[in-house]
Amino acid sequence: MSVLTRDSVGRAGDRSAPGEATPHRRCGWWTTRRRDQLAGLLFVAPQLVGSVLFVLIPLGLVFWYSLHEWNVLAGTFEFVGAGNYQAMADDPNLPSVLRVTALFSAGLVMFNLSLALLLAVLLNQRLRGTVVFRTLFFSPVVVSLVAWTIVWGFLLQDNGGVNGALGVAGVDGPNWLRGDWTALLSVIVVQVVKNVGLNMVLFLAALQGVPAELYEAARVEGANAWTRFRRITVPLISPTILLTSIITVVGSLQVFAQIAVLTQGGPGTSTTVLVYYLYQRAFQFHQFGYGATLSVLLFLIVLVLTVVQWRMRRRWVFHEQ
Repeated sequence: MSVLTRDSVGRAGDRSAPGEATPHRRCGWWTTRRRDQLAGLLFVAPQLVGSVLFVLIPLGLVFWYSLHEWNVLAGTFEFVGAGNYQAMADDPNLPSVLRVTALFSAGLVMFNLSLALLLAVLLNQRLRGTVVFRTLFFSPVVVSLVAWTIVWGFLLQDNGGVNGALGVAGVDGPNWLRGDWTALLSVIVVQVVKNVGLNMVLFLAALQGVPAELYEAARVEGANAWTRFRRITVPLISPTILLTSIITVVGSLQVFAQIAVLTQGGPGTSTTVLVYYLYQRAFQFHQFGYGATLSVLLFLIVLVLTVVQWRMRRRWVFHEQ
């Protein structure tokens, strides 16, 4: 009679039958799951570190500076609490600045999205030469912003290229950058022409993803072009409309270089938007605390508009129904 010991039983259990897979042994703490988690953390670490260093920390510092009055020339940094916010509420120029900002953003978003969608619909047709036109409309997006604005500054002068072209047609053009409403309109047009190609490409990609069978079925049912566009195209590209609207609204509230180069906020305050007014108070008048307070206001406006658009997506975005 043989005596079974613990070691003999263990050795017998380790012998696998022919064809059976040997059971996987754990390697202690360093498991495959932890290795995958570490790999994922390493991949997101650069983005995470960049977000903390260049987004979260500067945002926190802006709120901190808004509670202080920082005079760089005098070398003083004093805590004033809500004093800057009270000064902002009493600022007589702020209502005019907010009104100009609202007009500028509304005009820019309306013209940009409508023109981009129109160009995308036209370029989505199976016609010769569409590739060339796509390149022409998108090329301003990759041009240097300052160089683009300087060129338009020459074109919009009283004796510039725009009025020269109008003179050929017998029209006496205004001094575009010296009139109240013409200056604001000029900055809007310059910005729209510069960036309309980006939204056009996004709309074009969305249009090419709409199934052609839906249009064919609608034609069989007798739907005209406008009905097909309204009932088929717009609902199916509504996620892209949401994306482009959020991008364009946020971008319209951050326009600075065009105004700084073309009008410097003038004539008067007719083109002084919130970003440029922030720059004036902080870097021209050296009121960094009040400039930080205006930055907080701008942040809250962008945040509220973005949240409102995102919450409204269930009402008009097709895939969110």
